[in-house]
Amino acid sequence: MANGAADHPQLLQTVLDATDVRSLAEFYRQLLGLVYRPGDEPPGDGEPDVADWLVLTDAGGARKLAFQQVDELPRNTWPQPGVPQQLHLDMTVPDRATLNRQRDRALALGAELRLDRSFDPGEPLYALADPAGHTFCIFVR
Repeated sequence: MANGAADHPQLLQTVLDATDVRSLAEFYRQLLGLVYRPGDEPPGDGEPDVADWLVLTDAGGARKLAFQQVDELPRNTWPQPGVPQQLHLDMTVPDRATLNRQRDRALALGAELRLDRSFDPGEPLYALADPAGHTFCIFVR
């Protein structure tokens, strides 16, 4: 059997649970420069936001992240014991200056710093948690 696209499932997107899908989608939209899938944009002034599923795409329309409403979501406690992270996102930047700039942007958007390995000579990185508690790493590649 050939090793082609029809032989394997294709990854469509990564889905993150959230107790407030709009807020978490906005965090990643701003952090990563993504856009809402047509129809998922925030409602107009005075209109209620009843979204329980949102999708973010790149500028070409390729799905990147989706957000699913849940009633409860225990925050992971990684790197401390308690509640494991179970999933995390890796993001890369070209150099240390960009690493620090993107850390600052993430913190300004509401992220929480979980681990600082920015001085690691082999792979400088920051591990952060988004506003819902999902872990993501930004590292120099």
